[in-house]
Amino acid sequence: MDDAAFRLAEARGRETASGPVAVSARYLPNRRTLVVILSTGVEVRVPVDLVEGLAKATSADLSEIEVTPAGTGLHFPRLDADVFVPALVTGITGSRSWMAQQLGRAGGKARTEPKIGAARANGRLGGRPRKVS
Repeated sequence: MDDAAFRLAEARGRETASGPVAVSARYLPNRRTLVVILSTGVEVRVPVDLVEGLAKATSADLSEIEVTPAGTGLHFPRLDADVFVPALVTGITGSRSWMAQQLGRAGGKARTEPKIGAARANGRLGGRPRKVS
């Protein structure tokens, strides 16, 4: 395939893409935020700590971003990580199991009166049973 045919195929792909696609992306280190500009002109900002594979990355790793030719993906070459733009726009920031883990982590940190009362009652009974190996 020559360059002209590739450009034509790329243009056709953009025409048939359903929904908005990314045209550019950048990283804001002072806010640890990923900014994605869509073909509709909408700007999507996502904290990188909410995106699977990016949470523990350094600013240097996050500053290098490639938008895929079709605009449906973002590639971070220094991390060998990819983000699917349509999922990001709908609020899906990782795999199902990773997102469930994040939700569980947030729930585990919750400090509510019922949870505190249950922990105290469990403590009066001797606490969590020891694991038997």
